[in-house]
Amino acid sequence: MKTFILPMLLLAAAPLVAHAQGLSTAPHAGGYNVAETDIGTLLDDPAAKAVIDKHLPGFSGNPQIDMARSMTLKTVQQYSPDTLTDKALVDIQTDLSKLPAKK
Repeated sequence: MKTFILPMLLLAAAPLVAHAQGLSTAPHAGGYNVAETDIGTLLDDPAAKAVIDKHLPGFSGNPQIDMARSMTLKTVQQYSPDTLTDKALVDIQTDLSKLPAKK
C-alpha cells in the first residue's frame, strides 16, 4: 500500500503546482492551455498565433518551429527558459483565455 502513496500524492499535487506557477491545467474559455495545447494547434489558429507573436516575436517564424509543433509551450520552456519565462507563459495564457471558444 505504501508504494501507491507517493504517486498518488504527486498526482494530487500537480494541479497545485501548476496553479502556483500561474498555469492552470483546467480548460480555459478559448480551450487553449500553454501546458496542454500543442504549439502546432496554436499556430494553426490565426488568433492564437497572433497571441504568441505578440509575446514571443519571431517564435512562429523560427526555422526550427516544425520540430516543436507537437510540443507545448510549457515543454519547450526547458529548452529556452530565458525566452519562455514563467511570466511570458502566464501572459500568453491570459490572452489565450480571452479568445472565443472553438466550436
